[in-house]
Amino acid sequence: MKKLFTIPFIASLAFIMSCFGQGESFPTNLPPIEFNQKIKELPKAPLIDVRTPDEFSKGHIQNAINIDWNGSTFDQQTAGYDKSAPLLIYCLSGGRSGSAAAKLRGQGFKNVIEMSGGMMKWRAANLPEVTANQANAGGMTMENYNALLQNKKIVLIDFYADWCAPCKKMKPFLEEISKENTNTEVIRINADDHAQLCQELGIDALPVVILYKNQKQIWKNVGFTSKQEIVKRLK
Repeated sequence: MKKLFTIPFIASLAFIMSCFGQGESFPTNLPPIEFNQKIKELPKAPLIDVRTPDEFSKGHIQNAINIDWNGSTFDQQTAGYDKSAPLLIYCLSGGRSGSAAAKLRGQGFKNVIEMSGGMMKWRAANLPEVTANQANAGGMTMENYNALLQNKKIVLIDFYADWCAPCKKMKPFLEEISKENTNTEVIRINADDHAQLCQELGIDALPVVILYKNQKQIWKNVGFTSKQEIVKRLK
């Protein structure tokens, strides 16, 4: 009985170990510096930027191919790639590339590597990027930004993007706060249009809300926050 029990047990254990051995050995999500190294290690691998063409034109990783995740031809444009070969993918903050990567894996792509944090983290790491015309994208300067803070009112700065779901959810009540609080100046800054400013301020995720009083930062929140929480901070 002992021998009969031992053999199936060993066979089962061997089967389990073989299953683990067949698992994916490649990294699927890398921070910017490691992602940049992977680009260098895999020069022939497609590098796909899934942001909008407008975002792409304002700054992207060199040699990246723009295939808009929210566009109508995403499936058609990615269908021709070799599903067994590595494919690198990124967006602005990681949300869209994560969704795109999940879909590609579901379609049979074996080695999809995402950049965690997207271009916001890439810029925060001071890694190089190019624009459509090889010139620096425009946007607000630090001098312009500091001028906004020279206000007797409390200044509430909201860094957002049009594609950002939490940003969209916050927009209506930020407008309400602006109307209901006469002592507060609410200013919304589109991160896509002011990439250099975001880099200088260390804004590497969205949304971000910052409160200033007498030109000094008194509160900062990264990610979604409620109207109640902001009003409480204003008091």
